[in-house]
Amino acid sequence: MTGLLAVFTAAVLAGCGLVSSSGTFHDATLPDGQRPLDGAKVVVTSKSFTEGVLLGKITATYLAAAGASVTDLTGAPGSASSRQAQLNGDADVLWEYTGTGWVNYHGQTEVITDPYELWQRVRDIERDEYDLVWLEPAEFNNTYAFAAAAATADRLGVSTLSQVAALPVAERTFCVDDEFFSRADGFLPMLERYGIPYNDPAGVPSAGVTRMDAGVIYTATARGEPCNFGMVYTTDGRIKNLDLRVLEDDLTYFLPYSGTAVVRAETIDRHPELPALLGTLSARLSDDLLQDLNGRVDIDGEDPADVAYDWLKSENLIE
Repeated sequence: MTGLLAVFTAAVLAGCGLVSSSGTFHDATLPDGQRPLDGAKVVVTSKSFTEGVLLGKITATYLAAAGASVTDLTGAPGSASSRQAQLNGDADVLWEYTGTGWVNYHGQTEVITDPYELWQRVRDIERDEYDLVWLEPAEFNNTYAFAAAAATADRLGVSTLSQVAALPVAERTFCVDDEFFSRADGFLPMLERYGIPYNDPAGVPSAGVTRMDAGVIYTATARGEPCNFGMVYTTDGRIKNLDLRVLEDDLTYFLPYSGTAVVRAETIDRHPELPALLGTLSARLSDDLLQDLNGRVDIDGEDPADVAYDWLKSENLIE
């Protein structure tokens, strides 16, 4: 474990992920003073992007307040690092996404648009093959979507992707990143689903699609130049900050990426209180909330550990 911790810490200090995610969280207690995890040792890991680190800090802070001795390995560089740590038995708790489990970890190509069904399918595979327990998903879905500046959406009178399909060809302009453009479940099949095929004079001409880095898409979409509609992630803090309006995927094309706490079955066997405690967190998480919390880190520059602590206090979950 010491060697693993050193690797994680070195990676963070080298710039993989957020510097503030180097194994720190705030001390707290539960409001009623109880310690249901007294004596438990729990290792919490996370991916290195902002939302992953925030969920890890929230979890580490809350479980420590419940009495656990928590090792904080949040901010693991790349999905594989945190995932592999859990598979190896070096980490106990990790927040994951159902779409990631379905596509990236298990190579499934069937598109299941019902969030609960997708969770059930992933849950069953993970329990049978890896002895990992995917708890009930939270009410946030960090999936792909398209957004427009509020002024653009009002000017064009659109709130759904089907309405985009009905616009004049000249208004059907999109910004996407290279990965989404090329994915088998990405941009081109989405256009087909909505009846506006790519590189078709009556659909979306190639000149109407600009490929750029995912981070630049938000500001380009807010400007309305070079595109009216930009690919976004639905819990990104820049959606609110830049006054973007997410368009409804009314034909349910996009795969759900519901946030789910994943725990090693062996850990739950030792500490059966964990699912209820993590469920307390899941029940309070939503797209709107994650946009706010992510924005406090990415836009306002706050430390994820501070944001996690403040939110837990605001919910009266700790003191």
